[in-house]
Amino acid sequence: MTDTLDDHDATGLAALVAAGDVTPIELLDRALARVAALNPALNAVVLVQEDVARRSIAAGLPDGPFRGVPFLLKDLGCEAVDFPSHNGSRLFADTRYDRDSAIFERIRATGVVTFGRTTAPEGGVGPATEAAVYGAPTRNPWDLSRTPGGSSGGAGAAVAAGIVPFAHGSDGGGSVRIPASNCGLFGFKPTRARLPDGPYAGEGWAGMTIDGFLTRSVRDTAAMLDACAGPDPGAPYVAPPLADSHAAAIARPPRRLRVALCDTTFTGTPIHPDCRAAVHDAARLVESLGHSVEPTVPKADVKAMMRAWTRIVACGTALAVRGALKGRDPEGLLEPVAIGAMRYADTLSGADYLEAVGQIHAFGRQMAAAFGRFDIILSATMAEPPARIGRFAHTTDDFVHFRTGPGMVFDYSPFCAVFNASGQPAASVPLFWNGAGLPVGAHLAAPYGMDEELIALCAELERARPWMHRRPPATLPHAGGRMPPAPPEDI
Repeated sequence: MTDTLDDHDATGLAALVAAGDVTPIELLDRALARVAALNPALNAVVLVQEDVARRSIAAGLPDGPFRGVPFLLKDLGCEAVDFPSHNGSRLFADTRYDRDSAIFERIRATGVVTFGRTTAPEGGVGPATEAAVYGAPTRNPWDLSRTPGGSSGGAGAAVAAGIVPFAHGSDGGGSVRIPASNCGLFGFKPTRARLPDGPYAGEGWAGMTIDGFLTRSVRDTAAMLDACAGPDPGAPYVAPPLADSHAAAIARPPRRLRVALCDTTFTGTPIHPDCRAAVHDAARLVESLGHSVEPTVPKADVKAMMRAWTRIVACGTALAVRGALKGRDPEGLLEPVAIGAMRYADTLSGADYLEAVGQIHAFGRQMAAAFGRFDIILSATMAEPPARIGRFAHTTDDFVHFRTGPGMVFDYSPFCAVFNASGQPAASVPLFWNGAGLPVGAHLAAPYGMDEELIALCAELERARPWMHRRPPATLPHAGGRMPPAPPEDI
């Protein structure tokens, strides 16, 4: 049974439940067994609420597209009464909520069986998941010495390892697409405001953050997006309406598209040879499907955007932690990066913050123009393969250096945040593995509001080169379902 179930994505498992071939209880038991077997090495799943999951099954699950399929929430956002959260921080450990968020209400209505949360870095800041509140780093099932990414790193590790077929994530600077690239999964960031933020937030990081999902198939993402799309009451703005739906879009090939190929960063800096190889591999596949591909470098002031992004996130971090600190000394409650962000925010005025927001808005217009005669921009998702554990640990209080210093976050991940700032839809597709057996994602982005065309192209690539069968060797059934012990921390 295990071997057979591993061949299915979430949509396939839901079909088995509907046919009576497997029960929600059996799928939950299987997921919990995999947590027991794999989580000691991965440290990806936390705050397990087994009793809540069993009660939801006993009460009768909603008749949605994923009825009976096990599911995990990111331990950041997606507020839910039955699922307390640490929010990646000792300061917010065991936070409870008095009402469900709009995104969780919509997720629950799909019929999933939510049973816990997945790890995230403190404040959702950074491309690795190594928060002190969890006691140890979260590790990549493809190579335990490497990070699965961040900030939805636990979600990426849990899905890649086969604990669940898909999981909730969120993306404010690549936090869905980075783990997708590092873990060999599909990750899609919708157009700004496509999904609800309320009632706990009007917008996140000046509109740069949005929820999302880590999945093994494009169709799972499409179905979840369709189930969750649309503003909640009182939303400050809404995304352009879809022409039809994500599911309808992937049911047919897209029109032949004009694709801009960028095999450097968007500032022209060379990237790691493996990442450049992944870009060219994807370009050849795109071209073989009849799309036109032309080398280019988008013209936009990415460095100014990164400075503005850093200011906005520092202010957002300070706002989140000051109220919770209630005048207490942050030492021991916050990690150094968060303390540094708070101190950096203290140097900024209200005018400085509004100027940064204005720069982000101006950058969005630059990126709109960058598409010009192109329908898609193709690049690497990351400038390097998955980083080693410890490289992006939150051990420095120099927040600006952590984000923008040489060899730091924006050097490692120079592509993803571009499209959080612009609000344009973007996706990481798992088409390439390097010589060391590590996944290296290709990144596709489309103009504002063109989510359906982008996800249709992703589905076409998936049909041309299926990836769902690729699993980390140590987690496959023939390996006994257990992973080797985690190596010492590389810090």
